[in-house]
Amino acid sequence: MAVKEFSLTTSFARLERLIARDHPGVAPRGRTLAYVHGARRERSVVLLHGMSASPTQFERVGAELYARGYNVVVPRLPHHGHADPLSPALERLSAADLCDAVTEYVAIARELGDRVTIAGFSLGGLLTAFAAQRFELERAVPIAPFFGISWIPNRLMGPVAERLLSVPNRFHWWNPILRERQFLATNGYPRYATHAIAHSYLIARSLLEEARTNAPSARYVTIVTNAMEVAVNNYAIRRLYDSWRRLRPENVELSVLTGLPLSHDIVSPMRRWRLADRVHPHLLRAIDPQSTAITA
Repeated sequence: MAVKEFSLTTSFARLERLIARDHPGVAPRGRTLAYVHGARRERSVVLLHGMSASPTQFERVGAELYARGYNVVVPRLPHHGHADPLSPALERLSAADLCDAVTEYVAIARELGDRVTIAGFSLGGLLTAFAAQRFELERAVPIAPFFGISWIPNRLMGPVAERLLSVPNRFHWWNPILRERQFLATNGYPRYATHAIAHSYLIARSLLEEARTNAPSARYVTIVTNAMEVAVNNYAIRRLYDSWRRLRPENVELSVLTGLPLSHDIVSPMRRWRLADRVHPHLLRAIDPQSTAITA
C-alpha cells in the first residue's frame, strides 16, 4: 500500500493533490509514499529518490523516521514510477519540471511540520542541494548527489550536456548485458534518457555557479558521499562543499563513507554486499542527528 497512516480526511491539501497525481498507469510500487501521523508535527522530512528509480528506494528510511514521530513523504519524481518499465516518459523530464517539483515538495513539507528536512540520493541528492540553496530548511542531506558523471571531467560536462540536448533523445540500458532482465532493487526503469541526464546537469551547473557567492539557505547541510563512488563525480561534489563551507563554515559538513565496495546506489534495499544495511545507520544519523535511536 503506497500511503501509510494517511487519510484523505486530513487537512494536508497539497499532499492530497500530490498523491492524487498517481494515475492508473503508475505502478503500485512506484507511487508516492506518505508516512503521516494525521496531524502537523514538529518536524517533517522529504526523501527524494534517484534517476529512473521509485519512492520505494527510501521505504526503509521513511518508515524509521515515521516511527521516530516525524511526518515523512517520499514523492514520485516527475515522469517516474510508470508500470511499464520501458516507458518513454523519462524523455520528457526537464530542468523546469524538477525545479517546480522541489518547490512543491517544500510547500508540502511545511504543511506537514514546523521544521523541514530534505534528503535525497543521486538525482534526488542534486534536488536536495538545490532546495538547500534556495529554501529555508532546518536540514538538507544530499546523498551521492549528481553533479556530473564520474568518468567525465567536470569542465567537459557542460559541453556534453549541451550536445546531448542538441540531438534527439536516446535511451541507454543501465546494464547493457542484462538490459530489461536486470533486477531492479529500486522498482524503477532499467533505462535512462540522455535528455534527462542533460537537463539534470543544467541544474547542477547553475547551482555550482550560484554556490560560489551565495551561502545555502538551509540552516544545516550534511553532504554524504561514497569514497568508492563509480557513477557521480565526487570532485564536483567537493567543489560544492568547498564553496558552501567557505560561506557557512559552522553549518556545512561532508561525510565520506569508507570501507564500501565500488558502488553508487547505497540506499536501495536488497542491494548486493548488504550495502543498504551497512549505510542505513549513517543516513539516519545524517538526517536525524538529534536522535540516539540509530538502528543497525
